[in-house]
Amino acid sequence: MSDTLKHQWWDYHKSNPQVYDLFERFTMDVIKRGHKKYSANAVFERIRWHTDVETEDGEFRLSNNHRAYYARYFHWKHPEFDGFFRTKKVEGDKL
Repeated sequence: MSDTLKHQWWDYHKSNPQVYDLFERFTMDVIKRGHKKYSANAVFERIRWHTDVETEDGEFRLSNNHRAYYARYFHWKHPEFDGFFRTKKVEGDKL
């Protein structure tokens, strides 16, 4: 099942790269404020707020199933912040 979720996330990510751009931007904002750990869920809700309230860009839907994969992708792209988001081991997860 986790492989299926990962593939669904990757397909979504390829079609909606602006979601990761916002995830990365808002995560970096939190890091700049001095946080050593934070919640990927909170960043995801910030994206929802931003796209639903602050901008006109909210024509895409965010699946809560994708949050863990955005956190892992952030860690992969920014190894200096590995562990910033707490993640659980997922069988078959190699991202």
